[in-house]
Amino acid sequence: MNKTLHKQRSLQSQHGRGLDWRRRMSDNVAWALLAYTALQIFVTVGALKGGASSLLPYFALVVLVGAIIPACRWFEKRWQFLSDEEAANPEWQRAFRRDQLGLWLLAIGLPFLLTGLFKGIAYLM
Repeated sequence: MNKTLHKQRSLQSQHGRGLDWRRRMSDNVAWALLAYTALQIFVTVGALKGGASSLLPYFALVVLVGAIIPACRWFEKRWQFLSDEEAANPEWQRAFRRDQLGLWLLAIGLPFLLTGLFKGIAYLM
């Protein structure tokens, strides 16, 4: 069995259905948004308990929601236009992993980064 076919079968068997990079990215975006939302609530509540200006954490929340949705949509759009043949091609795995890493770094890092920035601004005021 050639290496590409073996890799494709291995990737397909991971989920019990055919390989589809479009669906996998869409699933990652959905999970990243859930993780992002949970983190944002946790970080914002922490900022509120920490005595930050009463409006600043809410402003941070609005900015973060406004930033994450277009960013996630951008990641998803990059994959949704693949043909059925391209979506099942295991050679896309490296590009998928790169985008997946970027998506998750954004979803996990953005709440901490911007909330820290807003807390710094509140401290200076």
